[in-house]
This record gives sequence, C-alpha cells and structure tokens, in this order.
Amino acid sequence: MPCYNEVATIDEIVSRVLASRFTGELIVVDDGSTDGTQDRLSGYEDPRVRVLRHPENRGKGAAVRLGFAEASCEFVVIQDADLEYDPGDWDALLAPLARGDADVVYGVRTQEGPAHRVPYFWHMIANRMLTLLSNMLTGVRLSDVATCYKAFRLEVIRAFDLRENRFGIDTEITAKVAAGGWRIWETGISYTSRNYAEGKKITWKDGVAAIVCIVRYGISVRVRKLGRRA
Repeated sequence: MPCYNEVATIDEIVSRVLASRFTGELIVVDDGSTDGTQDRLSGYEDPRVRVLRHPENRGKGAAVRLGFAEASCEFVVIQDADLEYDPGDWDALLAPLARGDADVVYGVRTQEGPAHRVPYFWHMIANRMLTLLSNMLTGVRLSDVATCYKAFRLEVIRAFDLRENRFGIDTEITAKVAAGGWRIWETGISYTSRNYAEGKKITWKDGVAAIVCIVRYGISVRVRKLGRRA
C-alpha cells in the first residue's frame, strides 16, 4: 500500500484491508508523508501490518517497488490508501489467481455499485488514450491500464525489475507483464473518485510521463516479440 499524506483516510483503509479474509500481510510504504500519517501508522498493533518509510517523497512507483521487494505472500495486490478502491472487491480480483487460471488480474473501473461522484472527464479520456496506446505497443487488449488494482502471483513480481518512481509504474508493469507472456485476466471493480481538494495527486504532467513510459517500454516489448519470431 503506497501512502503519501493520507491522514484522513489511512485508518479506514487499513481497517478495511485487515477485515478481508485474504489479508496475510499488509505492507504500508509511507512515502515521506508530512501531514501526520506517520504518527497514525506507528499505532497499529496487528502483527500483519508492516510499515516501511521513505525519508522523503519519491513517488508511487518507488513505494510500490519497495513493497514488492518485501512481499512474501502467495498473491500480491496493489492497494491505494485513499479509499477510491474498495478491498471488498478482492474476492473477484483474486479468484482467477486462486483457481490457477491467471498470473495477473487487472481490476477494471466500472459504473456499477452504489452511487458515487462522477470522475473527472479529462481523467477518463486520458486513461482511455493511455490504454489504447499501451495496447497497440504491447499487443495486450486491456480495458484499464492505469487502474490501481492489479493482483499478481508472487513469482510474477519476482520475475522483472521495475524502475519507475512515479505513476509511470502502471504502464511499466503492463509492458513487462506482456513481455513475460504471463496470463492476464480482468474483472470489474467499483471505483469512488475523489477530487483534488480531498487529496487527489495525479496531474497532467503524470499523464505526459506515462505516455513516455508506454512508448519506451512498449517498444521494448515489440522488439522482444520480433526477436522470438526470428
């Protein structure tokens, strides 16, 4: 669970994750928070909770990479700390892994579930464009490349070396999963978007950086596939 300045939501999301029957460990990576989040994290006594810290803010990707390096359970889920994603969806997310049908499962944000705020229009358009570009370069037909909810078998995240420090981590993961030939499934999940006043952090600069990452890693995937055919 990457976490940066989420003092308003951290207690609730930790409680929800620990309530899940699937939770064997919860690794929270505090990415240099300055709003009191660190104080909240130091108060958890549940032995399943492990708190790791960056002394300064390095970005979501850096936090995810640290969490991956420390993970030890059979299945690993990326969980944001902002309550946009509900651990109640873990049943659907983990089922294909538990059955042995998939190696990676993406949670596709849908309009199903209880009433919720309408997402930002340009965020929706940007995600569709990023997903289309990623699909074109990787040859994988995904519906939501930028979703936080990605679940993996532990051996999958052990198989590739991630480098991105910010939100480009999503597209890098997708490219490297595609390059590895892992079995990818999708499932619908609920999504409750928050606004910038509530702490939303992604900006247009992250969108531009994601495009650069898609092209860089996507071309690498294409080259590998061409090499296999030669």
